[in-house]
This record gives sequence, C-alpha cells and structure tokens, in this order.
Amino acid sequence: MGSTLLRGVLVLTLAFGGGAVAVAGPAEAAAKKYKNCTALNKTYKHGVGKKGAKDKVRGSTKPVTNFTVSNSVYAKNTHLDRDKDGVACEKR
Repeated sequence: MGSTLLRGVLVLTLAFGGGAVAVAGPAEAAAKKYKNCTALNKTYKHGVGKKGAKDKVRGSTKPVTNFTVSNSVYAKNTHLDRDKDGVACEKR
C-alpha cells in the first residue's frame, strides 16, 4: 500500500486494486471550483471523484482508478464531469 499527500488530502493506494481512498483533510474544507480540466489536473493529476464513483469507459479501455476521492471538490466541479460518471477530469 502506498500513500500520497495531495493538497492536504492523504490518498492511500490499495495494492490489490489500485483504487484510491482519501482521508479528509484541509482540502475538504477548501474545496475550489476550477474553470476547466487543465486547471483541475494541475492539482488533482488523475481527476477527482465522489465517494463510490467508478470511471465509465468504452471498449477495452481500462478505467481510471487512481483519481482523488473528495465529495466536496467534486460537488464544486460537476460541470467538468462530461460523462456524468461521478469522476471529473479523469486522466491516466
């Protein structure tokens, strides 16, 4: 199991699935609305999603599982979730 600190949110990467689990920290209180995915991905490299969200994909593409989980950040940026799967600006 590995961990990464992203703007006050500790993200634990699970060894058996590559999924991300976030432990609430200061970033939860300081949720920010981003203008576009380029701006959001500077802070959240693989995107941000709400708890329980799964990246929706087509064909043989593998879903992104290492996005940051933050209900408050996602709620302020739902306009950036084009496919409405609960993950905004998902990126490998």
